[in-house]
Amino acid sequence: MTDTASGDIETVAVDLADRRYVIRVGAGLIASAGTELADLIDGRHVVVIADEGLAGDHLGALEGALRQSAARRVDTLATPAGEAGKSFERYQDLCERTLALGIDRRTLLVAFGGGVIGDLAGFVAASLLRGLDFVQIPTTLLAQVDSSVGGKTGINTRSGKNLVGAFHQPRRVLIDTGILDTLPPRELLAGYAEVAKYGAIGDRAFFEWLERHGTDVIAGDPAARRQAIVASCRAKAEVVAGDERESAGGRRALLNFGHTFAHALEAMAGYDGSLLHGEAVAVGMVLAARLSVEAGACTGQDADRLARHLDTVGLRTELDAVDPSRGWTADALLGHMTRDKKARDGRIVFVLLDELGAARVRDDIDPALARALLSRPRAA
Repeated sequence: MTDTASGDIETVAVDLADRRYVIRVGAGLIASAGTELADLIDGRHVVVIADEGLAGDHLGALEGALRQSAARRVDTLATPAGEAGKSFERYQDLCERTLALGIDRRTLLVAFGGGVIGDLAGFVAASLLRGLDFVQIPTTLLAQVDSSVGGKTGINTRSGKNLVGAFHQPRRVLIDTGILDTLPPRELLAGYAEVAKYGAIGDRAFFEWLERHGTDVIAGDPAARRQAIVASCRAKAEVVAGDERESAGGRRALLNFGHTFAHALEAMAGYDGSLLHGEAVAVGMVLAARLSVEAGACTGQDADRLARHLDTVGLRTELDAVDPSRGWTADALLGHMTRDKKARDGRIVFVLLDELGAARVRDDIDPALARALLSRPRAA
């Protein structure tokens, strides 16, 4: 994998043989999208699927850049963000609206928004005309470091999160770090949980760097933000290149650290916006670290260190702190976890820490350990 840097723009490669693509990271990439995507546009019809909340300067800048390119035609479809929007109804609506534009197999779709928009637009691209090329332009920190890279697309169902979808890799990812300056603090913090995840599961040096500079990332230091994003994208790109479709026992499953708990929390919250994905992941990672201790896999010091770091940057890490009135119950959460798409033959699959910077996938954990942990959600 060859990464490059040019001025203030860095390039991270995702090596997937004939489907190799690059992630471009830096400020100003939205305004220069026409130039950045010129080789892909090349006279094609371009359809932007955008978060309707971006229908201002950001969307105008992207549309202007694309219309100054060699695109044959540029159309924009706006749709609401939010996990509740990752539904069959919204997916069908976007498919119908896209088809109504008179697309063909050369049409290029552009996902412009956070992780929900990327997942939806990517699934639309994977489905229409048996597969259209698409580009990810993520506008939240979480989408920039996680969901925009790797080709996972999909929607939620009543049974759980992301249970209907497809693997469909983007042709390119443009990460404009400047847009984070306009991101609400809560969204920024939620995205930071995924950044910390990469250090926790596979790069202790990066985790230690985050301990020193994580507050700078949150505060808006441009260099710290770009370094955190590039390191996160590089980590995910390496995993995806080696295990694109998350094979049984493969490395990609490590990216689910904390997510078995997180997806259950989100399902119980009803995807109503009261609990963001990254907020659930922060709680889930701490629970997974504590379960690692209970299972004899890592030390309590490492689990406490992870929780302390997330607390320091401003993330909530306890179930009761997320919503004391929610009434989480161990049995209800475990019920959702057994229906998680990662479950194997009825067994819950967890990603546990051996230590900070090293993790493994486990499907041999006694559910009683998780039940006991969830029954006493506050740290000792």
